[in-house]
Amino acid sequence: MTRPLTAPGRSRPAEVVPRPACSLALRGSFELRIDGRPTRIPLSAQRVLAFLGLKRRRLGRIFVAGHLWTDASEERAAAALRTALWRLGRSAGPLVCCEGQSLSLDPAVEVDIDVATTIARELFAEAATSVPPDALAVLRDDGELLPDWYEDWVLIERERFRQVRLHALETLCRRLSAEGRHAEATEAGVAAVASEPLRESAHGALIAAHLAEHNPGEALRQYRLCRDLLRQEFDLAPSAQLDGMVAHLRHVTER
Repeated sequence: MTRPLTAPGRSRPAEVVPRPACSLALRGSFELRIDGRPTRIPLSAQRVLAFLGLKRRRLGRIFVAGHLWTDASEERAAAALRTALWRLGRSAGPLVCCEGQSLSLDPAVEVDIDVATTIARELFAEAATSVPPDALAVLRDDGELLPDWYEDWVLIERERFRQVRLHALETLCRRLSAEGRHAEATEAGVAAVASEPLRESAHGALIAAHLAEHNPGEALRQYRLCRDLLRQEFDLAPSAQLDGMVAHLRHVTER
């Protein structure tokens, strides 16, 4: 058998082993996938990955340990963090970059919330000329951020993402309507209203989409739904701005 020749004094080139594709889902239940397969890791390791995935920057070990183990002393929190990182390494490999006393999630790990946030920023950009691809598909999903986790840092991030998503859906509704994509615009508006039925600006975006599609009856029905919800829940009336959107319709009544 003929063997490949290697120049004297030179080693054979090492085979390049492709890195596994890693994705982290934080909307809905926590899920880590490696090469498309769900990978189970201990809860302590989940918390570390989720925290780093939400922050997406280098953080001091003391900072991470202090936020994740708030009831422990600094020494015990640091020990708990070391244990969590060790368990994570054994279960899923090197997903966390450790540089001295700093930690960060490996940039190669795709986090679902990053995708939605990036699309939202593109929608908010004043210079944007078109709707980002897959914007509706990504934002329509009402997956709440880690709904079964109740720690303070999760609650803060959950509310932040909720507001970003709602504003993005309203903006998407208006942008799609302006492009004449009425069915998609309505879908985005309905998703915003479904996520927060008491949000007047979501109703307003949907009403505007109905009017743009020349559906005054749908617009008026949506207005009345918003009016009734505000009255029932808060004993409030719609704003003058929302009233003005449907004031020209023949059958609008002030009841």
